[in-house]
Amino acid sequence: MSDDKPKVKGYRQLSPAEIELMNRVKAKGAEIGELIAELRAMDDLDQRWIATGATDIQKGLMCVTRGIAQPDSF
Repeated sequence: MSDDKPKVKGYRQLSPAEIELMNRVKAKGAEIGELIAELRAMDDLDQRWIATGATDIQKGLMCVTRGIAQPDSF
């Protein structure tokens, strides 16, 4: 892998396979985000649970991307 690409501090350069995985996770996140937006527009649902679920899903997606990226920083 070429070292001439800009590097984000604390992150290693990802392989093409890892980049593909990250893009798949991001695409699923966008898909789930659209569903959450639909749920938030429905007044008859318990929005407290929708908000909690959205936060937990965001956290899960961040954990998965961090597992792929394997940053060396906090």
